[in-house]
Amino acid sequence: MADTTGELRRLKRRHIIYYLEVFDRESGQLLGHLVDLTVKGMKLVSKEEIPVGKGFSLRMVMPEEYCPAREVLFHATSTWCSQDVNPDFFASGFSTPDLSEDNRRLFMILINQAGFND
Repeated sequence: MADTTGELRRLKRRHIIYYLEVFDRESGQLLGHLVDLTVKGMKLVSKEEIPVGKGFSLRMVMPEEYCPAREVLFHATSTWCSQDVNPDFFASGFSTPDLSEDNRRLFMILINQAGFND
């Protein structure tokens, strides 16, 4: 599946120094690991291909040293999925347009405190 969102991206993605776990709240299964993040979306790397256009209820475990919350609960929709650079994995993009203000603040803390300076 092709990544056609590149030309639509307005916010620069920030790679995060942690490989945070993101879980599907409905199944409890690990969906993938966070690679980069904005307040409008994220990129995950996973073992399984993620269906495009599917809405997810997610739980992300946060690093204690940077974030006051131990986990963040939010909704996201998968927008693309393709083979990762490592052929054993898939990379997937998610949009998070409906983040609550509290979650937006937590994402900004994570981006500002744990994002690579590039």
